[in-house]
Amino acid sequence: MQIEGSCHCGNVRFRCQAYAPVPFLQCYCSICRKTAGGSGSAINLGARADTLEVEGREHLGVYRAKLGEDDGNCRISSGQRHFCTGCGSALWLFDPEWPDLVHPHASAIDTPLPVPPERLHIFLDSKANWVQVPEGPGEVHVQQLPDVSLEEWHRRHGLLDP
Repeated sequence: MQIEGSCHCGNVRFRCQAYAPVPFLQCYCSICRKTAGGSGSAINLGARADTLEVEGREHLGVYRAKLGEDDGNCRISSGQRHFCTGCGSALWLFDPEWPDLVHPHASAIDTPLPVPPERLHIFLDSKANWVQVPEGPGEVHVQQLPDVSLEEWHRRHGLLDP
């Protein structure tokens, strides 16, 4: 599915081919909570990196998060979180460990996206205490990482875009 997105101020516009276009996974980890925010969560889609076209690259910034280790040390994430330096909008994540993929933030997408048949709420052990996570049918709660990948979830629900 071809998707198009932009930042709030309009300095950055992008398009790409999403193989996993359904916004089903809401992440409440401290990185997403602090950098992409609103409800304290971020939703990433799956797209092919070689299809990413960007207008306004000169307005892009990249943030690489600090990750706490069990021994108390920190390491810098290989994930590159792209954002607009004009308005701060979170746009997409690219990680050179998976060079074929790019993960646009659903919040930056202007194209109408499919409605998910269920939503996974992940890293609930990191969510802000004031956030009320939806409950009920179709709302799956996971304290940390789910046991299913973005691609596997789309495949299981017949939503993978070849």
